Amino acid sequence: MPKISFFYGIDIYMYYDDHVPEHFHAIYGEFEAIIGIDNLSVIAGFLPPRALGLVIEWAAAHKNELKENWLLTKNQSPLKKIEPLK
Repeated sequence: MPKISFFYGIDIYMYYDDHVPEHFHAIYGEFEAIIGIDNLSVIAGFLPPRALGLVIEWAAAHKNELKENWLLTKNQSPLKKIEPLK
Protein backbone atom coordinates (compact mmCIF):
# COMPACT_ATOMS: atom_id res chain seq x y z
CA MET A 1 0.00 0.00 0.00
CA PRO A 2 1.97 2.96 -1.26
CA LYS A 3 1.77 6.11 0.84
CA ILE A 4 1.53 9.09 -1.49
CA SER A 5 1.25 11.89 1.09
CA PHE A 6 1.20 12.68 4.81
CA PHE A 7 0.06 15.83 6.60
CA TYR A 8 -1.33 16.76 10.03
CA GLY A 9 -1.29 13.10 11.12
CA ILE A 10 -3.23 11.96 8.05
CA ASP A 11 -1.77 9.25 5.80
CA ILE A 12 -2.90 9.12 2.17
CA TYR A 13 -2.62 5.81 0.31
CA MET A 14 -3.52 4.27 -3.04
CA TYR A 15 -3.62 0.52 -3.57
CA TYR A 16 -2.61 -1.22 -6.78
CA ASP A 17 -5.46 -3.73 -6.78
CA ASP A 18 -8.28 -1.32 -5.93
CA HIS A 19 -11.64 -1.16 -7.68
CA VAL A 20 -13.37 1.71 -9.46
CA PRO A 21 -14.44 4.46 -8.96
CA GLU A 22 -11.12 6.30 -8.78
CA HIS A 23 -10.33 6.90 -5.11
CA PHE A 24 -7.73 7.09 -2.38
CA HIS A 25 -7.61 6.07 1.26
CA ALA A 26 -7.14 8.57 4.09
CA ILE A 27 -6.16 7.21 7.51
CA TYR A 28 -6.20 9.33 10.65
CA GLY A 29 -5.54 7.43 13.88
CA GLU A 30 -8.11 4.66 14.11
CA PHE A 31 -10.29 6.22 11.38
CA GLU A 32 -10.17 5.46 7.66
CA ALA A 33 -12.19 6.79 4.75
CA ILE A 34 -12.21 6.07 1.05
CA ILE A 35 -12.54 9.31 -0.89
CA GLY A 36 -13.67 9.51 -4.52
CA ILE A 37 -11.33 11.56 -6.70
CA ASP A 38 -13.94 12.90 -9.12
CA ASN A 39 -16.44 14.28 -6.62
CA LEU A 40 -14.25 14.36 -3.46
CA SER A 41 -16.91 12.62 -1.41
CA VAL A 42 -16.64 9.80 1.11
CA ILE A 43 -17.35 6.47 -0.55
CA ALA A 44 -16.91 4.42 2.62
CA GLY A 45 -15.62 4.80 6.15
CA PHE A 46 -15.38 7.82 8.40
CA LEU A 47 -13.00 10.61 9.32
CA PRO A 48 -13.64 13.22 12.02
CA PRO A 49 -14.98 16.42 10.42
CA ARG A 50 -11.79 18.46 10.86
CA ALA A 51 -9.60 15.72 9.36
CA LEU A 52 -12.06 15.20 6.51
CA GLY A 53 -12.03 18.92 5.75
CA LEU A 54 -8.23 18.91 5.54
CA VAL A 55 -8.28 15.86 3.25
CA ILE A 56 -10.86 17.43 0.93
CA GLU A 57 -8.90 20.71 0.81
CA TRP A 58 -5.71 18.80 -0.05
CA ALA A 59 -7.42 16.58 -2.64
CA ALA A 60 -9.05 19.55 -4.39
CA ALA A 61 -5.63 21.15 -4.81
CA HIS A 62 -4.08 17.91 -6.13
CA LYS A 63 -6.90 16.35 -8.15
CA ASN A 64 -4.84 16.02 -11.35
CA GLU A 65 -1.97 14.36 -9.48
CA LEU A 66 -4.40 11.95 -7.83
CA LYS A 67 -5.85 11.01 -11.22
CA GLU A 68 -2.34 10.50 -12.58
CA ASN A 69 -1.45 8.22 -9.67
CA TRP A 70 -4.69 6.26 -10.16
CA LEU A 71 -3.61 5.53 -13.75
CA LEU A 72 -0.19 4.48 -12.49
CA THR A 73 -1.79 1.94 -10.13
CA LYS A 74 -3.63 0.35 -13.06
CA ASN A 75 -0.29 -0.04 -14.91
CA GLN A 76 1.44 -1.35 -11.77
CA SER A 77 3.88 1.57 -12.03
CA PRO A 78 5.53 3.34 -9.09
CA LEU A 79 3.36 6.09 -7.64
CA LYS A 80 4.44 9.70 -7.30
CA LYS A 81 4.51 11.44 -3.95
CA ILE A 82 2.14 14.40 -3.67
CA GLU A 83 2.97 17.55 -1.70
CA PRO A 84 1.32 17.65 1.72
CA LEU A 85 -1.18 20.27 2.79
CA LYS A 86 0.61 23.32 4.18
